[in-house]
Amino acid sequence: MMTLPPDPHDIERDQQRGDRAHFLQVFLSQRSQMEALVSRRVGCRATAADLVQDLFLRFWRRPLVQVEELSTYLLRCAGNIAIDHLRSEGTRVRASEGMLVEAPDSHGSGPQAALEAGNDLLHVEAALRALPQRTRQIFLLNRIHGRKYAEIAKAMGLSQSAVEKHMMRALEACKASLREPEPRTPGKAP
Repeated sequence: MMTLPPDPHDIERDQQRGDRAHFLQVFLSQRSQMEALVSRRVGCRATAADLVQDLFLRFWRRPLVQVEELSTYLLRCAGNIAIDHLRSEGTRVRASEGMLVEAPDSHGSGPQAALEAGNDLLHVEAALRALPQRTRQIFLLNRIHGRKYAEIAKAMGLSQSAVEKHMMRALEACKASLREPEPRTPGKAP
């Protein structure tokens, strides 16, 4: 009885199944490390889990790429996806701040109040941009994302007291940006 040589398509399919099984094994073994890395960067465990799941789906849906060390590659990709997420959050915040400038002011009376509110928002935005990156990130995690000081401290590897101090600096900078300039008296030096 003569056996036929294996079909090249069958060999390719078997190899793809083996590659996918290897990928799945490595991904699952690295998942907790990837989630911890992403969680430290974005400051939220649930967001980190979602981002790592998205990363898995990206890889699963496309042809597998041959890399030297898959586990290292996955960790690097997890770090990159966290950075992408933070960038998109920053863009979203800036876009929503831009929309607030255009929103009609319901507390004031007309265009003058809207102009003042827009100016105030621009001053606060400039003050936030001038803050050190860590202080700004802590402020945004608390005020925009609703994270508690303890959560932020744990995610960023800081003490809760350090987070509180960063928040005080950020809030003081925002408050200072809204203070009215001292009225000048003609003929007197500032």
